[in-house]
Amino acid sequence: MPPAAPDLGLLLDVDGPIASPLTRTIAQPGIVADLCTLLAAGVPVVFNTGRSDAFLRAQVVAPLLAAGLPAGARLHAVCEKGAVWATVGRDGLGEVQVDRALAVPPVCAEVVGGLVAGRYGEAMFVDGTKRSMATVEARTDVPAGHFAQAQAAFDAELLAALTARGLGVRLGDRVVPDAGGQCPWRIDPTVIATDVESVRVGKDLGARRALELLAGDGPLPRRWHTVGDSATDYRMADQLHALGHPVTHVDVRPAGPLPPVPYPVVRDRFLRDDAAGAAHLRALVGQLA
Repeated sequence: MPPAAPDLGLLLDVDGPIASPLTRTIAQPGIVADLCTLLAAGVPVVFNTGRSDAFLRAQVVAPLLAAGLPAGARLHAVCEKGAVWATVGRDGLGEVQVDRALAVPPVCAEVVGGLVAGRYGEAMFVDGTKRSMATVEARTDVPAGHFAQAQAAFDAELLAALTARGLGVRLGDRVVPDAGGQCPWRIDPTVIATDVESVRVGKDLGARRALELLAGDGPLPRRWHTVGDSATDYRMADQLHALGHPVTHVDVRPAGPLPPVPYPVVRDRFLRDDAAGAAHLRALVGQLA
């Protein structure tokens, strides 16, 4: 007799809901233990993040292993917004898969590295662990406002430099096609980073990868909770809803209007980021009894 479908599945952004945007680590007491409890109860969990597999291995998977990842846990990691993925077991992160068709050209890393080495290194550093993107991240020893100011100038210079190299790139509403009229690459600024990435990656692609990974190890959940700290994280829930999966989105942003979406949205009135993420996991554990 085939196993019963789990009642709930979790699709979790990492920066914000799980890892502190300030320390870039799991800082909230209870997050690791509650994730282990939910996994032991048969709740499938997929991390859907722009982070690299190296970051997941060190900052998320390692604490889960140290706490005692349950045998049979259905746990997967979709990284770099869908371009990289792996399954997590009791031996850690398994074989890492990369969709090479989504990787940016080498010139992107060259340009990013040159700009940071030139005059932006006091505010940011290059994330050399990315397999498909070229990424800079805010230094943890500078104020957020200082990074934001430097980031705006960096992004503008980055766009000019990449398009001067013949790439078709978009940044927000600015679209600069290549010689063939195509624009396959995107500069995507967030609160703590700027990514150069394929326009085909995103949290919606990550959601589809998550479904594929879970379909390979058991029945899909009957319903989903997606959790994220940015407007783009709604694409997880949008994609699941479009594919016919019941979904509730948990928005852990501190502010911003709730968009008109055709599924329930939950936001804590008082908590934000990883404090809100921890509270939601704790509530789900409480519902297991």
